[in-house]
Amino acid sequence: MCEKATIYETEKLVEYQEGSVVSKEIIKKETGTVTVFAFDKNEGLSEHTAPFDAMVQVIDGTLELTIDGELFTLTKGNMIIMPANIPHALHAKERFKMVLTMIKSN
Repeated sequence: MCEKATIYETEKLVEYQEGSVVSKEIIKKETGTVTVFAFDKNEGLSEHTAPFDAMVQVIDGTLELTIDGELFTLTKGNMIIMPANIPHALHAKERFKMVLTMIKSN
């Protein structure tokens, strides 16, 4: 029996805010994190790297994601794995929400 199990309505965990990126961390452990994001249209994250393997799962809208120079377009229901230490950037072609799961690599 799980004493602290919680059911989340993923799309309702964060709300869109005009001209902003909103995030809510759901799990934070030494081995990784799970965070839900809401990006307003034309918002994004500039190119960066992370020391974690990461899975992006789009739960609303459309996302343009560049990984190591290759452009990917993801829509609601799509997910992609980003390897650790590889440059990547995100751009909101339209408003979108995503779940980002990062797992520590060796």
